[in-house]
Order: sequence, then C-alpha cells, then structure tokens
Amino acid sequence: MKIVIAVDSFKGSLSSIEAERAAEEGIKAAMPGAETVLMPLADGGEGTVEAFVLGAGAKEIRLTVTGPLGKPVACTYGIRKEEKTAIIEVAAAAGLTLTPEKERNPLNTTSYGVGEIIRDAIEKGCRRFIVGMGGSATNDGGLGMLNALGFHFKNIHGESAGIYGRDLASVEHVNTSQAMPELSQCEFIVACDVNNPLCGANGASMVFGPQKGAGKEMAEHLDQSLRHFSEVTRKVLQKDMAKMPGAGAAGGLGYAFMTYLNGKMENGIDLVLKAVQMETELSDADIVVTGEGRMDFQTAMGKAPVGVARLAKKYGCMVLAFTGAATPEAGTCNGKGIDAYFPIVRGPIGLREAMEKETAYANLKDAAKQVFSLLAKQQDTVEGGYKS
Repeated sequence: MKIVIAVDSFKGSLSSIEAERAAEEGIKAAMPGAETVLMPLADGGEGTVEAFVLGAGAKEIRLTVTGPLGKPVACTYGIRKEEKTAIIEVAAAAGLTLTPEKERNPLNTTSYGVGEIIRDAIEKGCRRFIVGMGGSATNDGGLGMLNALGFHFKNIHGESAGIYGRDLASVEHVNTSQAMPELSQCEFIVACDVNNPLCGANGASMVFGPQKGAGKEMAEHLDQSLRHFSEVTRKVLQKDMAKMPGAGAAGGLGYAFMTYLNGKMENGIDLVLKAVQMETELSDADIVVTGEGRMDFQTAMGKAPVGVARLAKKYGCMVLAFTGAATPEAGTCNGKGIDAYFPIVRGPIGLREAMEKETAYANLKDAAKQVFSLLAKQQDTVEGGYKS
C-alpha cells in the first residue's frame, strides 16, 4: 500500500515536514509494510521556502535584512539556479512573528526587507520570483519594498517620504527612474489565497490591520493612507490596480507587486503542488494524508489540504486529514474531497500546552496510529485496496 503524506504546517507548533514525520511514525506503527512518501507542503505562507528546498530541489540562501521594525533580522529564501527562480516568503523579512506582541503597530512596520531579498536574488542572477504572501506584519502598501528596489517616493517638500506604514500619507511624488533596471526582465508570481482589494471595508487595513495591532481609528487612517498612495501612483504610472483581487494581500504588497512590478496573482497551493511534482506521486497512491493546524471554513475555500484533496481525487485516492483543531464549519471540507478529518487533541488541555512541539508531535503520531490501525484490520477485506 502506498500512502502519500502531504500535511501543511501546524503554525506555531510543527513545520510541514515535522507534522509529516509524526504522521508517518503513527502509520508505520500500525502498518509496518506500508510505503510512505513525504511531500513538504505550503500554500504560499509559512513553509513555502522549505517546501521548495525539500521537495523541489531549491538551494537555501541565508541573508540578513531589515526586519519589520527596522532592525536587522536573519532570514532565508530559496533559489532554483537552473531556472533562475527565487522563492521568497514575505514573512521571512516582514512577518508578524518577527514583531513582539507589545510592539505590533502597522504604522511602524516596513516591508523594506522583502525588497532586500529580491535585490539579493537579482544580483545572484534570478529573473523569476515566486513570492509567498502569508503572515506579514506590515500595512505599508509595499512602500518599504519598493524603496529597497530603487523607487523613490517624496513628500510635498521634496524629501524622502519614508519606508513605514505611517509614511504612506505623506507620499506626493513618485520617481521610477532609479529603480533596478533588471526589474524589467523579471517575472513575479505572487502566491496568494486572499481576494481582498487594497482599500475599503474589505481592504488590507480594515480586514487584516487589527491582527497586526491596529485599532479601529488606526485601521481607518491606514485605509485612507493606502487610498492616497494608490491615487498618487495612478497619476504617475497610469495604472489603477487598487480594486484588483489580492491587492490587499500582505498589507498592500499585492498592490505593489501588481502595479510596480507587473506581478501576477496565482493560487499558492497549486504553485507548490506543481513544483514538488505531487501529481506524479499521487498517480499510484492508495491513501493521501493531509491536514493543517486548524481546519475551518477557510480550509474549504481552497487552502492546502483541500488543494491536495482535489488533486488526489483525480486518481481516486482516499483522503484523510489530521488537524490540531476543527470548527463546526470544517465539515464543509468533506464536500471538497476530504473523506474524513480527525482532530488530534486527546483530552482537556490549554492552547499553549496543546501547541508545544512535543505534545503536538505525540498527539498527531497517536491519532495517525489509531486511524491506520483500524484501516489495517480492514485492509484484507477491502477489494482493490482503498481506491474510491
């Protein structure tokens, strides 16, 4: 029996590969003779670089860049040299996890480090970029990133407007003449799983600002600042991308990529599945194991587990999912190709303890063992294995 294991990270607890190894241990305890294949997984957020490094042969590059609070941070990105492709996570340079909870304030954060990664990759010969957008701490509309790439933004006095979210409102002039000339040769593919526009009730500031530390008044101010920035940009570039789906991703970085760098939005999970050649492994698989830290209505809307399930069903595989927590809305995943899902927490426990790496690993391993122990007992009686 062949079992493909493709589990997204349990954010804040287990990486994709750690979760997969836990599931594999449980499966092997129940079915020692099973063939297991681990496929690192991500949907454009945390773990995207790891998925390409472990599953698609990318080389990991280490770099120190400007973090979201303006201080140096160490980060990594991936390069597939033969394709001149760089794989970048916005969160590596401008992530929420890089900002202490007490310091979270999107007026004071910048995406400058994202631009530094792009610059470094260009200098190393890359001309194609896959950019994972999840987990940002910023709401600067890409102002910081664009500054790092050589775009100049000035205030009414002709001085540099700045690189932080608070500086958007002062931008009055845009100068593109000193941007890196190599950018015209570059292709930016933006892995994005949100459809929010840049501004308005469903925009970057109002929807995502609160989780980055913005209160109601601050979110409204940031929304107005992004609108102002887009209007100044439109006058200079003659492009209006503010209402495009995904423009509000990562605090407006989606807008910056589409408007200034001609970026194209694509579904993150589909990009990763293609890169790691998931379909090749699924073509002769019997069971697929997937999952993520929390399954809810967003999972059913196309996050990693459902992306895996959709592809697995093409080959008639049984699809089982494991999750740290499942909301009542997670039941909609059953209509999206996931045959059954199993929360791994085994008893009353606090969230902090449940998310401890050792606890989560043991719980996932045990849950997989129990499910596959049942399947092992039934295996001999199921004609043709577990293909549906």
